Amino acid sequence: MTKSPETMPSGAAATEKPAAGLDRRGFFRVGGAAAVVAAAAVVPATEDAQASETASERTKARYRETEHVKNFYRVNRY
Repeated sequence: MTKSPETMPSGAAATEKPAAGLDRRGFFRVGGAAAVVAAAAVVPATEDAQASETASERTKARYRETEHVKNFYRVNRY
């Protein structure tokens, strides 16, 4: 049983969509789309800035047991 607009309670008018304007969901949808576009514009610029490693840099030893590391091991009883 559907009600006609004349028989609806007076509070039912509040559930109708607004005629114009940007609601909360629309605002976040537009903001999210803008963030995606901005991130896509930055990605090509950052790819050029990455330095490439040489073969000797890839194979060199990176771990060093410094005093800081020794102190960490001593304090945490490793």
